[in-house]
Parts: sequence; C-alpha cells; structure tokens
Amino acid sequence: MDTRYLEQEGGKIAYDEAGSGPLVICVPGMGDLRGQFRFLAPQLVAAGYCVVTMDVRGHGKTSVGWMDYSVIGVGRDILALARHLDAGPAVIVGDSMAAGAAVWAAVEAPECVRALVLLGPAVHGETNWQARLLYSALFARPWGPAAWLMYFAKLFPTRKPADFGEYTAALKRNLSDPGRLEALHQMMLASKAASAERLTRVSVPTLALMGTLDPDFKDPEAEVEWVARQLKGTYQMIPGAGHYPHVEMPEVTGPLVLSFLQTLKVRNEG
Repeated sequence: MDTRYLEQEGGKIAYDEAGSGPLVICVPGMGDLRGQFRFLAPQLVAAGYCVVTMDVRGHGKTSVGWMDYSVIGVGRDILALARHLDAGPAVIVGDSMAAGAAVWAAVEAPECVRALVLLGPAVHGETNWQARLLYSALFARPWGPAAWLMYFAKLFPTRKPADFGEYTAALKRNLSDPGRLEALHQMMLASKAASAERLTRVSVPTLALMGTLDPDFKDPEAEVEWVARQLKGTYQMIPGAGHYPHVEMPEVTGPLVLSFLQTLKVRNEG
C-alpha cells in the first residue's frame, strides 16, 4: 500500500487508505505507528468501510518539527484529513492520547465527526514535575528507543501478536530517526486539559473500550466508566487485554467495534 501525504501548515501527515464505504479514521497514540491498526482495519474494510490510518505528528512517516504535539495539534490534523478526504463525517477511532484528540475534534467540528471509538482512552490528567524529570532521563538518547520498547512490551500483559518482534524492531528504527524520540517526549509532557474540559460537550455517539489489565490505569474499569459517563456514551471491557485491546485481542475488539458501527446505520435508517 502506497503511503499518501497531506500537507499541513508546519509539516505533512502520512496516511493509508483502504476499502470503500463510510469513512473511518484510525489514529494511534504516542510512541506507536499507524500499523497498530493492522488487525482492526481489515475487519472494517471487509465490513464495507473506507478505512484511513494516519501517523501522528513526529511518528512513522509523518514529519517532525511541529510546534504543537498536544491533543489540539493532533485533533487539528484529524479534522484536516477528514475535510481533505471529503467523504462525509468520519468515525474517529482514537487510541490512548489520540482519544483525547478525537474528543477535541468532535467538539470543535461536530459536522466532520460521525462518532467516536476510544481505545484505552487517556483523555485527562496532567504530568507532574517528578514524572517530567523521569521521562527526560529515561527516554533520552541514545537509550530512549530501547527504553520505550521495554515499556511498550508491558502494555500486552496476556499475549503479544505473532509479528511483535518484527513490529517493534520497525518501531525502534523509527524512534531512532532524528526528531522522533523528541516528538514522543513532547507528547508525554503535553497537557490534556483541552480534551478534559470538552468531555461533557461531545454530542456524537461514543464507544470506549478498555482492557481489564491495562497497566496505564490504576483501576481500568473505573477509569473508562467515568470517561463514558462524561461523554454520555457506552463502554466495554476486554478481559485480559492491556493498553492495546485491538492489537492484543482483535478477535474480541473488532466485533465490538463493528457492532457499534452497525448501531450508527440503524440510527441513520431510523
């Protein structure tokens, strides 16, 4: 599949497009690539959707050197891509911090957003000064990419996909490129206030999915239940999954996403 690019003020966004039908834009979180949707996207395409996967700022094949790596910056890229594709309002599938970007986008331009699917949503909370010091030391060069992959592996507590070694090797190579580790670091430190303050203002249907063993949250179910309540949406827990349920357990996560998308069709027909 040939990578496509959308020129933006400040850089270019890399994305792939497959299938035809209603538009679904899949957005990875920080420290990962659009390839994280390699198991979910084919399920959506087979069900009759046009699926677009994008690399967020500073990651994958998207350019580096952006002024803003926050949920606002990524949210603006999502909206720019949706407008560029001109295929009607999009369902946005946002992972981790990209869930916050999706929330921002849904409030800022509801005409561009049909619904939200939030995976392991990290949509509020600030990084304290102790964590800032830790991240600065832990993810510095030259050991930063290896340190990130050590943490990344812990996000799959039950099982890793068969291609995990190959995938993480590519991820390490990407993070070793100039500017990419620095982009990750800036995303770690970026405020989520812009998404936190918009949670109760989202007006589109929303599904939040969380792994029961997601190590990023002290109490995953309490967290996702709170998020879903703020959004007036629904949530589902994926038993045994960590921070990437759509990668670790795509056979469970995919049908849940498709079932939610089917409810959108029913609403439209009604």
